[in-house]
Amino acid sequence: MQSSIRQKYNQSFTQEKYQNFLSDLNNATHKPIEFRVAETPVFVPKYLKNKLIETCESIVDVIVKDDFKAKTDKAIPQIQNVPNENKHTSFLAIDFAVCQNESGEFEPQLIELQGFPSLFGFQYLLSENFQKHFDIPENYEFIFNDFDRKDYIEQLRKLIIGKEKVENVILLEIYPETQKTRIDFDVTENLIGVKAVCLTKIIKEGKKLFYLNDGIKTPINRIYNRLIFDDLTNFPDLKPDFNLTDDVEVEWIGHPNWFFRISKFTMPLFKNQYIPECRFLSEYEGNFPENLSDYVLKPLFSFAGSGVIINVLPSDLEKINDPENYILQKKVKYEPVIETTDGSNVKCEIRMLYIWQKDEPRPTLLTNLARLSRGEMIGVRYNKDFDWVGGSVCFMEK
Repeated sequence: MQSSIRQKYNQSFTQEKYQNFLSDLNNATHKPIEFRVAETPVFVPKYLKNKLIETCESIVDVIVKDDFKAKTDKAIPQIQNVPNENKHTSFLAIDFAVCQNESGEFEPQLIELQGFPSLFGFQYLLSENFQKHFDIPENYEFIFNDFDRKDYIEQLRKLIIGKEKVENVILLEIYPETQKTRIDFDVTENLIGVKAVCLTKIIKEGKKLFYLNDGIKTPINRIYNRLIFDDLTNFPDLKPDFNLTDDVEVEWIGHPNWFFRISKFTMPLFKNQYIPECRFLSEYEGNFPENLSDYVLKPLFSFAGSGVIINVLPSDLEKINDPENYILQKKVKYEPVIETTDGSNVKCEIRMLYIWQKDEPRPTLLTNLARLSRGEMIGVRYNKDFDWVGGSVCFMEK
């Protein structure tokens, strides 16, 4: 997006550099990365960075209000309500499309958000390897709030481990060794020492939880949660010793309820020039907009784009029996803003990543990730057969 920097980067780009870059990334994990990593980072000018941050902070202003929990109680499915909820989320991820206004300036448009952790470990590694293999300007950074790399690790350690011993903190997933994001688990362990543990390996005794740490039965006092209820539907016959909804004596870092509270359910609460119109489908009471082609339909309780309808027809809406569980969101036009080496341009989505320390009044912006796309849908799973697409990171002008 910064023309001179983009031209310099593309002119110096070679496939050999890219393959060496990928090789170093793959060496950081036990198995090769299964998702596509883009050939380039995203260079974000200061004016766009400021728009992103200002919009994020307007969203945070809503989330920190005393009535936010009451407004989002209905977001949590009753059968998935987990006890011992924290007073606020530990993580906040806010996704924006990069668009262009009538004056030709780039601007963000909110796509969705989630109260759930993202790839904090992998983004640290990814940015490090971009800086190692490619020429990244010194006045561009992937971390915010004047943090350096040491601060970055310490912020994650403080949030996830706190005052516990590291062996009493686990990263919880279902079959973590099979997850596409497993490299993030490996990097997280390398950075702060927390191990990924499968739900099926948890031992429950009364209200206490344990796991085998190198064969030694070890208490679990904190859970860095990376497990989504949706993933458990893929294993209908699973009968673990511990279920997420059990009342147990652990502290959740990333309590599962916040995945629902801060989600597509929350979108209609936000108002800002960079937040598109969004309403619950039930609010229309059958009187849907005539210009449905200007909207996208999203189910509230879905993950990674499943169930989203981009080209909405009246028949799609008429057959929905639970309109309170869907939103209609005004479409945004992703502008192809990243020029590739063959002269074509690709679309970009930017995720701003916040952490929220236990006793702080507001979350803190820590880092970001980017996803580049040539297709209609954003996301690495929709772009695996193209080049200059996939997961990336933004370096933003200081």
